[in-house]
Amino acid sequence: MQVVTEYGMVHVLSDKEHGNTKDYCIQFNPYWAYLPHDLSKASLLQLQDLTSSDLCTPSDVPLQGFSNRIAMVMRGNCTFYEKVRLAQINGAKGLLIVSRQSLVPPGGNGSQYEEIDIPVALLSYDDMLDISKTFGKSIKVAMYAPNEPFLDYNMVVIFVMAVGTVAIGGYWAGSKDVKKRYMKHKHDGADKQDDETVDVTPIMICIFVVMCCSMLVLLYYFYHQLVYVIIGIFCLASSIGLYSCLSPCVGRIPFCECRIPDLPCSHKRPQVRMLVLGILCVSISCVWAVFRNEDKWAWVLQDTLGIAFCLYMLKTIRLPTFKACTLLLTVLFVYDIFFVSITPFLTQSGESIMMEVAAGPSDFSTQEKLPMVLKVPRLNSSPLALCDRPFSLLGFGDVLIPGMLVAYCHRFDIQAQTSRIYFVACTIAYGIGLLITFLALALMQTGQPALLYLVPCTLITSICVACWRKEVTMFWNGSGFATSSQDVALCVASLPPPTSKPEELSSQQVSLASDNCAEPCDKSTLTTPHHEKETLTNPPAEFTGSTNENEAKSSENFLPKDRTSQS
Repeated sequence: MQVVTEYGMVHVLSDKEHGNTKDYCIQFNPYWAYLPHDLSKASLLQLQDLTSSDLCTPSDVPLQGFSNRIAMVMRGNCTFYEKVRLAQINGAKGLLIVSRQSLVPPGGNGSQYEEIDIPVALLSYDDMLDISKTFGKSIKVAMYAPNEPFLDYNMVVIFVMAVGTVAIGGYWAGSKDVKKRYMKHKHDGADKQDDETVDVTPIMICIFVVMCCSMLVLLYYFYHQLVYVIIGIFCLASSIGLYSCLSPCVGRIPFCECRIPDLPCSHKRPQVRMLVLGILCVSISCVWAVFRNEDKWAWVLQDTLGIAFCLYMLKTIRLPTFKACTLLLTVLFVYDIFFVSITPFLTQSGESIMMEVAAGPSDFSTQEKLPMVLKVPRLNSSPLALCDRPFSLLGFGDVLIPGMLVAYCHRFDIQAQTSRIYFVACTIAYGIGLLITFLALALMQTGQPALLYLVPCTLITSICVACWRKEVTMFWNGSGFATSSQDVALCVASLPPPTSKPEELSSQQVSLASDNCAEPCDKSTLTTPHHEKETLTNPPAEFTGSTNENEAKSSENFLPKDRTSQS
């Protein structure tokens, strides 16, 4: 038996003047009869609803036959060939078989294909009910199979969201990290919780990858149970992420600054505006959870919450060195390729484990989909969009993993005074890698492991910039902090007011300066990269405890105005 499956569309038109039109998904086997690619070349014929029978015996045929119409019958009780043969003998120009089960291509053998010259396709039972409800009984239909577009316009939306999230998240993470490093003593521990970050170690990377592999395999075998656990985790994490993104903006608005009264179960008194913000964030997540299967608009909420979650993770999780970046991206590079491209050879169905989990089971046994993706509906009208994949997807991992490298590059830019060249180059490389991913997706017409293209683009670009600037060792180890007078100024500016005793002033300032700077601020570490024109040969007077007049004058350039007035 030869079976080839292709997706097509049935165009439904009401007989009434200015009647409604709508396209529905069909699945057909081109061996019976091939459908035209253009709707204008398809025959628009009257539909004869015969769903009260299955068209297996001559007694099921109406007395007047089908008289140049397209028949619609139920599936079951006999072979596809028997149904098609009866329809063709009695004058039908096409056959729609309504299936209560998942759609499968109508099969047959070579001799049967040669005998039949009318198109036959399967239509879902739900679509049949919608046709009857929307258009009534007087209906005209045309079956056709338009070509898939090379690229859908929704790729532009996904590209902007992904690159924008990586750029904003990387910039924000780098800026917050450097601000915390140099200004932590100025705030006396205030907002300490907001600035907490987690440094990723090699052991954490190994544990993370093992957990990812285990969870992916468990989802493949127990999708129907675990999908609700993932939905719950996403609601909680996205609420926290949305609050983290909006709280700096709300904190600048001068209203509801008062704090709530003391609560027995809480040691803190949050501001009223922050409490309102928290309730709003949780409410948005709950709205999405309730209406998550509304394809028309729920994807907007999911993408909003997903972007907020990614920004929060980029700000919280930090790769301290380029060595850690390389390890994480390389391991996940292999992970992505294995579960997308290798697992089809290992599974009985021949499906990729990653694609099966990301898009949901192919047997349509559940409508639930994993929310850990950015999704945008297809903007072009095509059978694939109508039947199988109405959304284009990009996993959070394809944003977060390269985004951590972008954040590291921005952090290194600020600390080494490199005019953000690493950050800009890595962000552009991410965009180029994403474009290559889209191109591969269009050419191969199958799901692609995005990290296959993103990891080489970002890693190679970053190390090439480091080689060009002759900073490979500093970039690899994450060293090279406090390398210019501006860095020292930031360190010195964070010192406490002077005490009455010069000896106590000198020892206390040197100790705090060592804490604030990434490395001790002495003559041996105050080196300037090759590209800096200014060289700091002597540290300020505050670091040496000197009191002569020349050193005191030079120190005024590094101290804040209030510190200078005190001295």
